[in-house]
Amino acid sequence: MQKVYGFTHYSFFTEMSELASKHNSFDLSLGLADFDIDVRLKEFLKESVDHNTHNYEPLAGNPLLIDSVIRFNQKRKNSISLKVSQVTITPCATFTLYTSLKTILNQGDEVIIIQPSYYTYGPSIVLNNGIPVYYDLDNDFNINWEKLQNCISEKTKAIIVNSPQNPTGKIWSEKDWNQLYELIKDQEIYLISEEIYDTYCYDGIEHYSSFLHPELKKRTFCIFSFGKMFHSTGWKVSYLLAPEELTAKFRCHQQYISFSANAPCQYAIAKYLEIFDPSKNQILMQKKRDIFNKLIIETPLVVEQKAEGAVFQIANFRNISKTMTDVEFSKWLTIEKKVACLPLSAFYNSRENSDYVRFSFAKKDELIIDALEHLRKNL
Repeated sequence: MQKVYGFTHYSFFTEMSELASKHNSFDLSLGLADFDIDVRLKEFLKESVDHNTHNYEPLAGNPLLIDSVIRFNQKRKNSISLKVSQVTITPCATFTLYTSLKTILNQGDEVIIIQPSYYTYGPSIVLNNGIPVYYDLDNDFNINWEKLQNCISEKTKAIIVNSPQNPTGKIWSEKDWNQLYELIKDQEIYLISEEIYDTYCYDGIEHYSSFLHPELKKRTFCIFSFGKMFHSTGWKVSYLLAPEELTAKFRCHQQYISFSANAPCQYAIAKYLEIFDPSKNQILMQKKRDIFNKLIIETPLVVEQKAEGAVFQIANFRNISKTMTDVEFSKWLTIEKKVACLPLSAFYNSRENSDYVRFSFAKKDELIIDALEHLRKNL
């Protein structure tokens, strides 16, 4: 357990992509899709131009989109029954996480972060006068519940969970949510559940949202992203599920920060969500994951566990170098071997090394194939 009062800005994310561009490398470093969005989504955005969608939407979001979110979640295999008062349309997942923390944190409150994790979590806590407490997953990247319990103190105000998880691809099951509830049920501890890769679950696994847990949902901020869902991150539209009381408090803060999200895009997403088939998302991305994992076997890089979800695959590089740090290896692979990745240590608050690097397979099939073929010949 690490209790940290400050935070460091990680530049690996942009630095590695810039290195890839500079050295004309195959870029598998970032999770940004390099393929086009559905043409029907484009058409709905064009349609929005002819509607009165150019002023602020209501604080809660476009009512059309809220209704679409409710129906979409109701139709899913693990369906979530929602009220209008539990759904808020937001500008992006990072904003939503930050504002959720602002809603609940007081000076000196502690928030547990499960590492490896996305780099914005710690700063969002610190900027809201909280204290990040870091729990590191074991080497198999599974939760050790006893160790997690040891991170909980009388100052713990919230726990941040990401499922499907970036960067490990791990997915929380119903059993996991039950175990988490047993840890926190006797304290006033909130859950911030980032589920932005919810449509990317593989090998027959169905996404199980924290908002399905009858008790956890009473204390949960559950975050989703249309940008990740539709490969349209520049549109900046996400949504939050929370119980009515927390939703009301969240909106009190949102009105002073952003008020509402992109109006034309809200309309387009509302229309598209009515015809969107999440299984096609899953099939598309699982195919890319499988192409990546089939080809990486022919290189010295070792995949110890296939990603269960999300759009990233981590691989052990120690067959290639016993001495390089993961940062050094990532730069060497990008510059000398022409394939860009990210060091896993970039997803930790204070770790300077690991045995792993992260690749994104949210790319065109030909880019994945060309990158791995290049590694097969050159590693």
